[in-house]
Amino acid sequence: MTRPGPGSGPTAAPGPGRGPMMAGPVLQKAHSFGPSMKRLVRLLMAYPLRMVTVLTAIVGSVILLAIAPRILGHATNLIFDGVIGKALPEGITKAQAIDGLRERGQDTVADMISSMDVTPGVGVDFTAVGQTLLIVLVCYVASSFLSWVAAYLLNTVVVATIRQLRADVEDKVHRLPLRYYDTSPRGDLLSRVTNDLDNLSQSLQQTISQFLNSILTVIALLVVMIWISPLMASIAVITVPLAVAATAIIARQSKPHFIAQWSSTGKLNAQIEEAFTGAELVKVFGRQAEVEAVFDERNEKLYQSSWRAQFISGMVMPTIMFLGNLNYVAIAVVGGLRVASGNLSLGEVQAFIQYSRQFTQPLTQIGSMINLMQSGVASAERIFEILDADEQTPDPKQPATPAEDKGRIEFDDVSFRYVEDKPLIEDLSLVARPGHMVAIVGPTGAGKTTLVNLIMRFYDVDSGTIRLDGVETRDMTRDDLRERTGMVLQDSWLFGGTIYDNIAYGDPTASREQVLEAAMTSHVDHFVRILPDGYDTVLDDEGGGVSAGERQLITIARAFLARPTILILDEATSSVDTRTELLIQQAMANLRADRTSFVIAHRLSTIRDADTIIVMEDGHIVEQGNHEELLAAQGAYCRLYRSQFAGALDTE
Repeated sequence: MTRPGPGSGPTAAPGPGRGPMMAGPVLQKAHSFGPSMKRLVRLLMAYPLRMVTVLTAIVGSVILLAIAPRILGHATNLIFDGVIGKALPEGITKAQAIDGLRERGQDTVADMISSMDVTPGVGVDFTAVGQTLLIVLVCYVASSFLSWVAAYLLNTVVVATIRQLRADVEDKVHRLPLRYYDTSPRGDLLSRVTNDLDNLSQSLQQTISQFLNSILTVIALLVVMIWISPLMASIAVITVPLAVAATAIIARQSKPHFIAQWSSTGKLNAQIEEAFTGAELVKVFGRQAEVEAVFDERNEKLYQSSWRAQFISGMVMPTIMFLGNLNYVAIAVVGGLRVASGNLSLGEVQAFIQYSRQFTQPLTQIGSMINLMQSGVASAERIFEILDADEQTPDPKQPATPAEDKGRIEFDDVSFRYVEDKPLIEDLSLVARPGHMVAIVGPTGAGKTTLVNLIMRFYDVDSGTIRLDGVETRDMTRDDLRERTGMVLQDSWLFGGTIYDNIAYGDPTASREQVLEAAMTSHVDHFVRILPDGYDTVLDDEGGGVSAGERQLITIARAFLARPTILILDEATSSVDTRTELLIQQAMANLRADRTSFVIAHRLSTIRDADTIIVMEDGHIVEQGNHEELLAAQGAYCRLYRSQFAGALDTE
C-alpha cells in the first residue's frame, strides 16, 4: 500500500473506511472580516421580499420609537404648564404675568414662562394629557409589534440561509477531490461543517436584527435631537466617534483570538475523534499519557484563545457605557441651563435626555454584539474556505460510454505524482484483459494502491491515458466508471444499521433473495444465522457486535451483490482466518468469472493463481508474468516470495 511521505499521497485507499489523519496540515485561515460579512449579506439577500419587509418593519418600529419621547415631552409640558399656570394670578394675561415677574426682579422665571404655553389661573388639562399618553402607548405597542414582525421574518431568513449553506457545504464535500481529504484532519473538517455552522447560525440570529435596529435607531434619534437642539445634539454626537474608535480598537485586538479559538476547536475535535476512534490501540500501546498530554496542550490553547477573545471583546460594552454616562451628565447640565434661559421647554429637555439614553443604548448593543459577530464571521470564514476549495475536474458534458461491458483496462504511458517535484509512477503501461486476475505486489510505497486509485479516478493521471473497454476513463462520468467497479478495502467500513442493510448497500434495487445469495456466497450466512436477530442484527458505525473478520466478510458480500465489471481487492482477506480465506478465494473465483479483477496483496499465497502478477517498485513495473514465470526469472518477485516462504521454496 502506498504510504505518503512529505511528498507522497494518501495513507489509505479512498472511501468511507479511511481512518482519521492528524498529520495533515490545517487549512489556511482567512482573516478578512469585511469581505466575509459582505458575502454573508449576499446570502441573506437571496430572500429579497422577506428582507425588504424586515427592513420596512424595522424602519417603522424605529420611527415610532423615535417620536414617542417627543410626544411624551408634550405631555410633560401640559402638566408643567398647568402647574405654573395655576400658580399665577387668575384674570391676567400671560404678558402681564411676565411683566410682573420682571418688575419684581425675577427675570429668569419670566424668561422660562415666556417659552411656555400657560394661562394664568388655569390648571392641568388632564383630558389632553390622557390623549397624549394614549398616543404614546399606541406608538410603543405598534413599535414593538413591528419589531416582533421583523425578528420573526429575519429568523426565517437566517434559518433558511443556514439550511441552504449546510446543503451547499454537503454538495461541495462530494465535489472535493480525494487530495483535499488526504491533506485535512478529519476532525477539523467535521468541526467546520457542524460546530462552525451552528455557531454562525446562532450569531446571525442574535445579531442581525439588533444590529439593523441599532443602526437605524442611531440615525433616527440623531435627526430628532438635531431638530430639538443642535447644540445638545452636537454634545451627544461626540460619543459616536469615541465609541466607534473604542469598538474598532477592541475588535481589532479580539479578532485574532476568535480565529485562534475556532482553529483550536477544530484541532481539539480532530485529536478527540482520533483518540476515541483508536481507543483500543491507544490502550494496547500504553499511550494514554501521551494522548492526554496532547489533549491538555490543545485544550489549554483553546482555553487561552477563548478567554482572551471573550475578555477583550467584553470590554466594548463597559467602555461605551462609560462614554454614555459622561454624555448624559453633559446633556443634563446644558439642558437645565437652556430651560432656565427659556430657549427650551422642560418637556423638550426631558425628551432630549431620553433620546440621549436611547442614543447610547444602540451603541452599547452594537458593542455587545461585536464579540458575537467576530465569532460568527470567523466561523463563516472557515466554512467559506470549504466552499472555495478547488473541486475535482468536472465530468465531460458529453460523456462517452463503452459499447461493451467486458472490463478491459489499459494503461498507456501513465505518469502520476502527488507532489509536483516527487515522481511516483512514470511511463507505466499495462493491459488487464477481461476475466483475468491481475495481482499487484511490491514493497510498501511502491504505488500499488495509487494504481487502483487512478483506475477509480480518485486521482487523475498527469500524463498518459487509462482506457476501459476502449474508452478513456476521463471521457466517462465518474458515476458511470464507478458503477462498473467494485472495491473491497483492507479497512472494512460499515454504517449504523442492520447486517442486511449493510449488504444491500451494494445494490439498493436487489431483492431479498439476491442479498441472501450474496451473503451465502461470501460465507456471511453461516455466522449470521447464529445471531439472535439474524440479518436484522443492528450494527453501529464501528461494526460493533461482530469480529473484524466478520466485518470484512460483510463488505465482501456487499461487493458480491453489486456484481461489478471490475473488481478491486485491496488486502481484502487480511482480517480473516486461513480457512475462511480459502472459502473466500473460492467464492471470488466464481465472482471473477468474465470480470477483470485487481488484487493488491502482501501475502503472496493468495495470488498464486493470478493470470498476471505485476511487481512494482518505486512506481514502476519491474516484473510481469504468472507465478511460475516470475519464480523462474529469479528477480524481484522471487525475492519477495523467498522472504515469505523460504522454507517451503527450499524443499521444492
